[in-house]
Amino acid sequence: MKKNIKITEAIFPMPVLLIATYNSDGTVNVMNAAWGTMLERNQVLLNLSETHKTVENIKERKAFTISIADAKHVKEADYFGVVSGHNTPDKFAKSGLTATASSYVDAPIINELPICLECEYLASQTGEYGYGVIGKVVNTQVEESIMTNANVDISKLEALAFDPYTHGYYKVTERVGTAFKDGFDLK
Repeated sequence: MKKNIKITEAIFPMPVLLIATYNSDGTVNVMNAAWGTMLERNQVLLNLSETHKTVENIKERKAFTISIADAKHVKEADYFGVVSGHNTPDKFAKSGLTATASSYVDAPIINELPICLECEYLASQTGEYGYGVIGKVVNTQVEESIMTNANVDISKLEALAFDPYTHGYYKVTERVGTAFKDGFDLK
């Protein structure tokens, strides 16, 4: 029997994305965002709050990067979600992580995270429930250590997923099927 529960942001899994930008003084700023997805093959959509330091930076620099958080960096990823760049301007330095400037956009790449999408800011949408940032992915970098046969191997990545029901983090590690193939068994 199913039971009605309180309405929440209840789609699971939600990705744990680390959005990196440069502050006006050139220092690195990173925020944790779970509300992000692909809009088109080469476009991303982030649902953020317009008051975030990261949003200010995106508007100013017209660029950002998105790193997929992994299980090895769960504490750092959570830190970027609980500390504001407005109140702690050097929060990236305090994380112990390092960054390199992107060759494609005016934004930093977090060195320790294995996947990074480098994005140009395209547009924004203001709505009652958030501030949508749309970006064009102009390059994607992937550590070779998480690749198998020239493809990203999600089991090696150990990506973090956010659980909106209990506010937990989970690592994604096990493949259980093949998309666009397994369902044909039911035809």
